[in-house]
Amino acid sequence: MSRAHRYLVRFDPKRSPHYFTDVLVIGAGIAGLRAALDVSPDLDVLVVTKDQIQQSNSAYAQGGIAGVLSPEDRFENHIEDTLTAGAGLCDRGVVEMVVREAPQQIADLVALGTKFDEEEGQLALTREGGHSHRRIVHALGDATGFEVMRAVIQKAKETPNLTLWDDTFTLDLLTHEGACVGAIVHRPNQGKLLIWAKQTILASGGAGMVYRETTNPPVATGDGMAAAYRAGVELRDLEFMQFHPTVLYVAGSSRFLISEAVRGEGAYLRDKKMCRFMLDIDPRAELAPRDVVAQAIVRRMEETKHPNVYLDLRHLDPALVMRRFPGIAKVCKGFGLDIRTDLIPIRPGAHYMIGGVTVDEHGQTTMPGLWAAGEVTSSGLHGANRLASNSLLEGLVFGSACARGASDLAMRKSDSLTALPLASRFESESQEPIDVVDVTNSLRSLMARNMGVVRERSGLEEAKQDVEFWCRYALTREFEQRAGWELQNLLTIARLMIDAALEREESRGVHFRSDFPTRDDVKWQRHIASAEM
Repeated sequence: MSRAHRYLVRFDPKRSPHYFTDVLVIGAGIAGLRAALDVSPDLDVLVVTKDQIQQSNSAYAQGGIAGVLSPEDRFENHIEDTLTAGAGLCDRGVVEMVVREAPQQIADLVALGTKFDEEEGQLALTREGGHSHRRIVHALGDATGFEVMRAVIQKAKETPNLTLWDDTFTLDLLTHEGACVGAIVHRPNQGKLLIWAKQTILASGGAGMVYRETTNPPVATGDGMAAAYRAGVELRDLEFMQFHPTVLYVAGSSRFLISEAVRGEGAYLRDKKMCRFMLDIDPRAELAPRDVVAQAIVRRMEETKHPNVYLDLRHLDPALVMRRFPGIAKVCKGFGLDIRTDLIPIRPGAHYMIGGVTVDEHGQTTMPGLWAAGEVTSSGLHGANRLASNSLLEGLVFGSACARGASDLAMRKSDSLTALPLASRFESESQEPIDVVDVTNSLRSLMARNMGVVRERSGLEEAKQDVEFWCRYALTREFEQRAGWELQNLLTIARLMIDAALEREESRGVHFRSDFPTRDDVKWQRHIASAEM
């Protein structure tokens, strides 16, 4: 792998403005804000996010948060469901910790003002694919993330020791003597700014925008993962990108997520001949885990030579459908579809990056001074396939864990923070113009073709060759705007994803190799790590 610049941009501490804080939190989704709120009130916390504070994957989460809240359910059930979905790569200790913390985390959100849906005075629970019981709390029918983030953002704005900066692009982590000491960011009216922190918590989200068809908002460009990699932090499991099975497919439209909860409430999957094909593939039918359903859909699309399959809600109670899925109904109506009476065209789309920055059960990365939580991480919870509605839960649990660890270490350090003589000086190795939009679109299309639900060696090698070519002339130059930095980060993560997919010569969870179609626990029940040298 060719060596690119350690930092994306040039900077000199003698010519740059500085900001000092006890704890820096990068990202304002559920993981970042949960961490910020749980940092000791005696410490100053700065939260930076590259767009508006409402723009995060967390805010777009539809389904809900999984937790054992029913007398018919047990922690052991949720643990086993998570381990089964994870296809042999989960860390059982982490799974048990997260599952057992779920009820309290949900109660904390209620205390913060989150208004979850209720039935007869109790939290309403639904079921999703891979779950053995109804254990998913939800809000506003199908807009759980929006409601949770509304409450959490409001609390963050009211918290005296928190400072929130939006429109702040994190370019790179600052490192000194093998430890993280803050970050270099860019703000529209200030330019480059050096932030010095006693402890840093990375919660910057995923990288779904590396694919042409994704449920992620445009902000999900892998910035935190790429910055951590450039800093020498270990990443792992990057071959495991989860594709959501049911994404609205209308030519020319953006790809809108159709929640797993739709199948949880009883919707069927049908092909163009109206065959309910999941019955022949898995005993759980439509409620099989996401990897099983997504791969079955792709195979059925190939067999029928049709660009999509369909979700069928026509047999469900129309009142239930409208009460549970008002947001989905509204979006579909915009395309002339009535979800009570019409079939919904869907196909899989990139949804959740399971791999990321390696962390332990406390959220500690492989670099001192740096913690991480949420989709940016590989925590051991999801294994090779994330169980539905475990993602917001992971962000909450690990956000809290990072806050505890970072608070403890930050309070041990002296009150004085000093700018260090770190500098980045290089010359761009290419002066030729580059069409950032064209390369970005080409990358996303290439990843969709060759690194999608189904993969094989020749396609992966073609992708590797193309991405390495783009890297040679995109990673060795300095950009001055967000689109260029995002392209560099997407290329960095795409290259690592392809390398890991080539290395894992088996099929496991969301990683399906048609040339190695079976799971091989003897050789491959292990993680694949990536770290810049």
